[in-house]
Amino acid sequence: MVTMDDVARLAGVSKMTVSNVVNNRGGVSEPVRRRVREAIERSGYRVNVSARTLRSGRTGVIGLAVPEIDRPYFGRLASHVIERARRRGFHVAIEQTGAAAAGEIDAIAHARTLQFDGLILSAVGLDGRDRTPPEGDHPIVMLGEQDFGGRFDHIAMPNEEATAAATAHLLDRGCRAVAHVTGRLDWNLNMVNARHRGHLGALAARGVEADPALHVGLDALTMEAGRAAAHRLAAAGRPFDGVLAVTDTVALGVLRGLADVGLRVPDDVRVAGFDDIAEAAYLVPALTTVAPDHAWMAEKAVELVTERIADPGRPTARYVAPYALVIRESTR
Repeated sequence: MVTMDDVARLAGVSKMTVSNVVNNRGGVSEPVRRRVREAIERSGYRVNVSARTLRSGRTGVIGLAVPEIDRPYFGRLASHVIERARRRGFHVAIEQTGAAAAGEIDAIAHARTLQFDGLILSAVGLDGRDRTPPEGDHPIVMLGEQDFGGRFDHIAMPNEEATAAATAHLLDRGCRAVAHVTGRLDWNLNMVNARHRGHLGALAARGVEADPALHVGLDALTMEAGRAAAHRLAAAGRPFDGVLAVTDTVALGVLRGLADVGLRVPDDVRVAGFDDIAEAAYLVPALTTVAPDHAWMAEKAVELVTERIADPGRPTARYVAPYALVIRESTR
């Protein structure tokens, strides 16, 4: 069996340097780090994870559980989390929960069973009003809008404030009949309800009466649902000159649907979204959107979970992510 001593001799460095590289610690120059990695590759050395876990009580793995891995928003979030965790010497294991409470509870159970050092969970289905998931000393950071009453570290999106800013922007651009294409309010999904409150609040602040006919509740937050919503708005015969979509994914569908019925963006209708997914900047027209600071959220989530790994008993904290309104062609 190839040992760390063998790798050190092959690379011409100390065993401690090899250990620092294997565990992704600092203090090693990039040329030396590359030389050690090449020696690891040539020698076939493999880290004995079980032995390391027994020695340190840790696996060096953080779990990331998200509702759907094929959505651009969660792919971007995962990329940022992986990069931030790597800088702190952790690997990331990703799990899909299906946006359901059962899947999120399973993710917590798997994190314990697989001995992940901690878990970052984007919670959608769990109800913060009950006592599930169970409390304990396993490090968990919650992302999303469910309120767990301070039981866990929590990073929330600026849903209400940012949506109000997007609605105000559409009004500032001359829109007087802004449709809101969003999820169904009876889902009791905090994100959907918070963004709807922000939209209504911005209308009220400008003295614009909300028109119930311009509220389109979707059964799924997909591109196809957004496209169908644009068709419904056009067919209803109620004039509208702006659309605020609950997510960029829905907004992509709205843009396609408006084109289908011959409405031009931004000439006839101005459109804004929420999330600033990578595709938003490359659409024709490019999409105006709320841009939560994804990098900040990932950094804060990794910071919180690693701090809780080091000190499980410290007080919990709650943060709201900063955001910017990115103005592009769809509202100009």
